[in-house]
Amino acid sequence: MSDSEKNITDYPASGSMETQTVAVPEGDKYDINNPEYDAVFGERKEGAVDYRSMGWIKATIVMLKTIIALGVLAMPTVLSATGGVPGALIIVIIGLITTWTGHVVGMFKKNHPEVYSMDGVGYILGGKWGREFFTIAYPMFMIFLSGSGFVAISIAFNAVTAYATCTVAWVVVATVGTFALASIQTLNKVSILGWIGFVSVMAAILIITISVGIQDRPSAAPQTGPWDKNIAAVNHQGTFLGGMGAVSTVVFSYSGTPAFFNVVGEMRKPRDYDRALYWCQSIVTATYLTIGIVVYYYCGQYLANPALGSAGVIIKKVAYAVALPGLFVSVTIYTHVGAKAIFVRLLRGSDHLTAHSFTHWAVWLGTVAGCVTISFILAEAIPFFGDLVNLIGATLGTLMCMIACGWMWLHDNLPRRKEDKSLYYKMLVLLNVGIVIAGVFIVITGTWSAVVSIRNSYSSGLITSPFSCADNSNSS
Repeated sequence: MSDSEKNITDYPASGSMETQTVAVPEGDKYDINNPEYDAVFGERKEGAVDYRSMGWIKATIVMLKTIIALGVLAMPTVLSATGGVPGALIIVIIGLITTWTGHVVGMFKKNHPEVYSMDGVGYILGGKWGREFFTIAYPMFMIFLSGSGFVAISIAFNAVTAYATCTVAWVVVATVGTFALASIQTLNKVSILGWIGFVSVMAAILIITISVGIQDRPSAAPQTGPWDKNIAAVNHQGTFLGGMGAVSTVVFSYSGTPAFFNVVGEMRKPRDYDRALYWCQSIVTATYLTIGIVVYYYCGQYLANPALGSAGVIIKKVAYAVALPGLFVSVTIYTHVGAKAIFVRLLRGSDHLTAHSFTHWAVWLGTVAGCVTISFILAEAIPFFGDLVNLIGATLGTLMCMIACGWMWLHDNLPRRKEDKSLYYKMLVLLNVGIVIAGVFIVITGTWSAVVSIRNSYSSGLITSPFSCADNSNSS
């Protein structure tokens, strides 16, 4: 091989994995920060789709919106299950762990520039079978997140309109709207929506946080006579299963990490990835702590379900109305990154990946349409979908944001254990082994908790029928 060529592991359009020869300028080495050539999308061409166009600020916004949605309102329930101090510590610790695993994503991309999504990670870690597993698991995880978002959008519309029509109709609106928005080709352009979505959700969170702080008592509490919030620094009546369910909830709330491969893969300067990551994780953790502590302190055991109803009917309508754009943007990003992983897998190695050809558009729009359709069917056809999402989060979410990331670091760094005897290196080995072990433990206990929740939902009669028109916002 000449000096003007470099071997890069790539995916041809056929879907097989082989080593291909990729041309680079004479005398140069492949540079991940070179915007004119990319190991995934190839050479930048005039008139072609420019995927590598996103700056670090836009990347921060996209990363924020892969994590922050109305799931942030589950944080008060975490504190309720464990107590204020353990709950806050869980949020901080999981935040630090996922910051590290997010950093590992950036390092792994630098070491393996041919990786665009989790399927590439699967091939490097587990060969052909690893690639096929993550080719299915990663888009499916995003599809379930989108389906959960569709349900949240239907709750918002029912709350705002006081249950004006069948709930399925609002899910159809969410599906059509998401298809239109997720069809935008690049994350750089999607990030424009990300600004709107971020401001929307943060405004809704601010409204509910201020409202519960200034109201006399929560709407779910007795409106006359004495009442007890029943808040505690440590919940001594809590159970092990409840505590692990709380841990699983927080991990799920931070589980946007695998989508960060899509983000760094479309950044103009991937060297700025860590800056975007640290801003994202700092804002997310601060937001989770604020909403969790404030709402738990003022509402205690009288946290409404859904949580945006904790400050009464009027504030509930206002908060959901303000949050709606943010909900649409969240499901747009989930659908986009899941569909993009499939799209790149199908067209990689062909000119159609970046050319504005019929094949390019047919595959792209078909992939997005397929993802939103499956999300719609899952959200409406499975009566216990909410509990199922928790189960998927406990398994696939933990697998991809903790176990796989710890494994990635060990794969790239464990081979130098004979040369590097430093304490720093040994501590990093222990950290990543610990993350893998903790991830496996959370998968087991989180799955246990989710299965028990499904069983309890059935026994208490909370399971609705498929494609139910019933009000899911407690507005009627």
